[in-house]
Formats: sequence, C-alpha cells, structure tokens
Amino acid sequence: MATHAPAAMWNRLAPAWRLPLLRLAAAWAMLFVLFFADWAAMARQWWDISTYNHILLVPPIIAWMVWQRWPELQRLAPRGWWPGLILFAGAAFLWVLGAISGLDLARQAGAVAMLGASVPLLLGARVGAGLLFPLCYLVFLVPVGEELVKPLQMITAEITIALTHLSGIPARIDGVFIDTPAGLFEVAEACSGVKFLIAMVAFGVLAANTCFLDPRRRVAMLAACVIVPILANGVRAWGTIYAAQIFGIEAAAGFDHIVYGWFFFAAVLALVILGAWRFFDRPIDSPMIDAETIGRSAVLGRLDAMGLSGVAGLCGLVVIVAAGWSWAAIADRLEAPMPAHIDLPAVAGWSRVDYMPSIWWEPRAQGADHRLLGRYRDGSGHEVDVFIALYASQGEEREAGGFGQGALMPDSAWAWQSGGPAVDSGLSERLLGNGRVERLAVTWFRSGDLFSGSNARLKLAVMLDHLLLRTRPTAMIVLSSEDAPKGQAERSILAFQASTGPLQSWVDRITQVR
Repeated sequence: MATHAPAAMWNRLAPAWRLPLLRLAAAWAMLFVLFFADWAAMARQWWDISTYNHILLVPPIIAWMVWQRWPELQRLAPRGWWPGLILFAGAAFLWVLGAISGLDLARQAGAVAMLGASVPLLLGARVGAGLLFPLCYLVFLVPVGEELVKPLQMITAEITIALTHLSGIPARIDGVFIDTPAGLFEVAEACSGVKFLIAMVAFGVLAANTCFLDPRRRVAMLAACVIVPILANGVRAWGTIYAAQIFGIEAAAGFDHIVYGWFFFAAVLALVILGAWRFFDRPIDSPMIDAETIGRSAVLGRLDAMGLSGVAGLCGLVVIVAAGWSWAAIADRLEAPMPAHIDLPAVAGWSRVDYMPSIWWEPRAQGADHRLLGRYRDGSGHEVDVFIALYASQGEEREAGGFGQGALMPDSAWAWQSGGPAVDSGLSERLLGNGRVERLAVTWFRSGDLFSGSNARLKLAVMLDHLLLRTRPTAMIVLSSEDAPKGQAERSILAFQASTGPLQSWVDRITQVR
C-alpha cells in the first residue's frame, strides 16, 4: 500500500503543476550538488556549534509552512517568469562575492538565496507571492550572528554589574570582567546570550507571521523576542555571581552550566509565549494565504504576464551558475607577486630587543606568505610589539580579517576584555591574559589604497579587486603593548607611530609593495 502512495499523490496533483515541480526539483538537486561544499559547511555549523543548533529545525519548519499553503497554492497556475533570472543572477552574484573574497557568510547566503530565487523563476510571480514568507524564512538557514558576540558581552556585563550593585554586592567592572569578593567573573563569548537571541528572533518571526494579523502586534512580538532574551541573560549572569557569594564560585558555575544549557531557553521562550498568548489574533482555521486575492491582484497579474518557458528558465539558471563558477575560479587563482623575504626595519629612537612577553602572545595569520613579530623599546622605557603578515591573495583559509585571525589568539591564555581607545583608524582592543596581564592591541589592514582597521572595508576592497581580476597584496599590521601601568600601552603605541611617520608608508616599505 505504501509503495503506491507517491503515485497516488502524483495522480492527485493538478497536471499544470507536474512539469514545473519536476523542473524545480531538478534545479534544486543541481544546486545542492554544485554548492555541496557550502551546504556541508553550514550543516557542520548547525550540528557542531551550539549557537546554531536551532537551525536544524528550520528545514522542517519551512516544509510545514509550504504544506500549510499548499491547498491554496494548487489553485494558482505555475509558469516560468523571466524577471526571476534577475533575482537568481543577484543570488549567484552574492555567492561569487563570497567565493572571491573568502567571506563564508556571503557564499552561504548566496547558496541559500539561489534556492529561493529559483522558485519564482520556475513557478512564476503569483506562486512566488504565495510562498513569499517561507522563501524569506530561508534566511534563517544561514549561520549568522557571531558579529553580535562582543556587543552582547558588553551589554550583558553592564546589566550584570547594575544588578550586582543593586543586590548589595561590592563589585568592580573592567570590560567584560567583574571582580567580586567571591572571585573574578568573565562574561565570556559563551555567556553573551547570542545563541538564544538568534533562536528567539527566528521563533519571533515565525510566530509573528503565524499567530498575528495586526502589523503592530507583529512588531511587538519581534521586539519582545529581542529585548526579553537580552535582559534575561543579564539576570542569569547576575544570578551566577549572587549564588557564588553564598555557595562558592565552583558550585555556582556548575549550576549555571546546567541552567544555561537546559532550562534557560525553555523558560525565556515560555515567558514570551505566555505574554503574547492573549494577543494572538489569527483565527485557527484562517488560511495562511488567499489564492483568490493573489489571483485578482492587478500588480501580480502584470508581473506574471512576463512569462518564460520552463525549459528556457532552467537553461538560463544553468548558464548563470556556470558563469558564476567560472568567474570565481579565475579570481581564486589570482596572486600578487611576493618579495623573497621581509624584515622589521630600524626605527629612529627605538631599538630592537628580545621578544619576551609576560604571557606568550602572537597574532594568528593563517595562510600568510610572510610573518614578522618583534619588540621595540625607546629611551623612555616604552615597549611596543609589532606583528606584520603579508598575503599574496585573500580567500578560503587565508583571510586577514577572518574569524579567529588577528590579535586575539583563539584557545589561548588571552581573552577579549573590551574595545580599546581610538588610535587613528585602527581596530583597538583590550586583551586580558590569565586574568592578570592586560594588553592593548591595535590592528590595521593594508590593501591597495586601503589602510583601516575595518574588516568590512577590507572585504569590500578585496571583492572589488577580484571582480576586476586585479592582483594586489594584503597586509595585516598589529601594534601592541602590555598595559602596565594603566594607560602606558596607549602612550607607547602613539610614541611608536610618531617615530615611524605615516604608518601605512612605513608598512609599505617593509612589505615592498610600493
């Protein structure tokens, strides 16, 4: 009986839907195969990184949303739609930008967007309108949110210290570190609350569409799903500190891990649902879309008139994918000429000294063709550590501004403490080693005319170079100093910059790119 179920479903399917769905299935199968590396990378993040575990539920949620709309969708006539080629080309271009710059987020977003864009291309504007929300919900397949970790660490730390003071516990805050009578606490990346915030936003968007009709109530639901988990995470962190004052830091930390991992998200989710329940205004038997309204829409009628044969749409999709692959492959092979070796030069008023940090510190520069690390000291006792990495190109596993690259060494004694004082256009960060040694590190990137601490600006510069098939090297420069006494590191770095002259010119002479 079960073996006949697919055939029965196929026979119940309206004839007008059969070939368009076959073409869509073929297109999706091709896209999954060709971009399997991106989908596999996303799947590993969904499975291995707790921040993204909730994404494992997104595919069945999308399938459920399509199933909800299916009875109404069957009343629409699918057809090819040539403006869908523009949408699909835009999605493919996003993937190309990621592929030529090493920006995994853009690659993965492009792979997901191509799936979504193929639906209106092969099924038409009216069907695309009926599936608009599930197609937009595909965005939650992309593992995004790491950029929020540091701001959320700071917000959580501020909420925590405020509640700690209100509860009568003497405490001192320094960045994301809070010193109390029971010990020193760090609002670490895992305690930033980013995993629950991302999951709550995904839930909030789903609930706003499924449970509400009033736009104001939808906005309120989304706002609650952002504000409540942030505040709740601050309360959780405070609770850990408060418990530590009574039961000891080890007992409080163990309890926090259990609560944080098993009960925290469930409690926050239940709180939001209970608060919103009485305001749900979508009737239970209300269809998610109205095929009759979609069919009568004059705007959708004009759009749907821009027809295209299904075969032509499928062929256009293949041509766009082939062009994107070729462009990315050519750009990926581009490499700028590299000097045989580079050296740290003499600086007027400064001497090279042995590099002997209190706690070993060496920025990470995976895939760099040249690396330099040394220490300078002047007659006033200022000491500055200089790190330079030079890359022939930027791409997969050779990204100057990639995750885990730069001044903060992953899996080391060093932890991010807070943003540092402004130093020109550099990325200034305060680091703490083993809870006792403070260090200020300022990072810049040099590529073509760019000299900035902005990783986003570096990515844009690299994208432009690769789009134009232009080869230019990239350099990462980190000036750092141990901050003892407080404020000494900033004074040392500024004094060093004054001695080198314009830092970008000094770096260019070292890397021999000018």
